[in-house]
Amino acid sequence: MAESAAPSVVTDEMRAQLGVEGPETTLEVTSTGCRLFARAVGHTDPVFYDRDVARSRGYRDILAPPGFLGSPVYRPGMDDRHSEHATAHGVGVGLRVPYKRVLNGGTACQYEEPVCAGDVLTSRSRICDFQEREGSIGPMLIVYRETIYRRPDGAVVARVRGNAIHY
Repeated sequence: MAESAAPSVVTDEMRAQLGVEGPETTLEVTSTGCRLFARAVGHTDPVFYDRDVARSRGYRDILAPPGFLGSPVYRPGMDDRHSEHATAHGVGVGLRVPYKRVLNGGTACQYEEPVCAGDVLTSRSRICDFQEREGSIGPMLIVYRETIYRRPDGAVVARVRGNAIHY
């Protein structure tokens, strides 16, 4: 007799969040932020540090290094539980996943346009999919998200796709 599949941990409440955009977040791309991020990850190209070099290569200002899309604008009194860092970009707040552990399953950035110091971006995230799998240490739920980053004129500058593995 074949074993029946385990019941899904994806609830109707979770399914209702598929495709729903979370709150908008404003991010500032500063020259200091670009330089610090570039230094932290080991970039040595002066385009990430020197405004004159960046402009000589056709950029508006210091180029933001790959993976750096600004820092969220902090507003005193803002509820930290709703900041995008605390809630995986404001999406999936209150997901009742029955697993205690979570692991970053990967992140991929697709740039549509260069991001430079001085840019102010907005981002919105959405849950794209849920997948359930059996891992070597038991069941897991993979939550796939996409975040779109835009300039004030609405131009998309980047798409970031990632997933979190709950187990």
